[in-house]
Amino acid sequence: MAQTTHPSGTGAPTAPGGEGSSRRDFLYLATGAVGAVGVASAAWPFIDSMNPAADTLALASIEVDLAPVAEGQSITVTWRGKPIFVRHRTAKEIDEAKTVTISDLRDPQADDKRVQKPEWLILIGICTHLGCVPLGQKPTDPRGDFDGWFCPCHGSHYDSSGRIRKGPAPLNLAVPPYAFLNDSRIKLG
Repeated sequence: MAQTTHPSGTGAPTAPGGEGSSRRDFLYLATGAVGAVGVASAAWPFIDSMNPAADTLALASIEVDLAPVAEGQSITVTWRGKPIFVRHRTAKEIDEAKTVTISDLRDPQADDKRVQKPEWLILIGICTHLGCVPLGQKPTDPRGDFDGWFCPCHGSHYDSSGRIRKGPAPLNLAVPPYAFLNDSRIKLG
């Protein structure tokens, strides 16, 4: 029987650890690496598309300048499509909010748990009954029986801390996440 011999490095079987084996291992590793890079390159656009859009990120947080809001005034800003009530409370409104007997409230919450600074009340201006926007932001608006906000749709009355006091709404006006950046500027979100 005649035996054939192949020159080394031409793909011919060789003994383990020979030159043909190391070349084949290198080709396997190189092919695997190129394949992994190709799969990652193809998958990246799909993974990246799961990130929020730039316009969504821009609305995630906003800064509000409080300096132009005089004592007793309110402004409404929009954050994430919701009206945010910012009220610069007077000393009378702060006293009214603090002197309430907490156990008498439908949704008991002390005023100091709803504000970071007593003079600034920040609320999501959506009635907790059916999602209406209560009145009380304009000086000519009715402010209800408790000097806060009034929802005329079904008669919910909120006090000067945004707590439900009368009517069908089950909960207080919500307080959004915010932080004071300095004495006259807040960041919502």
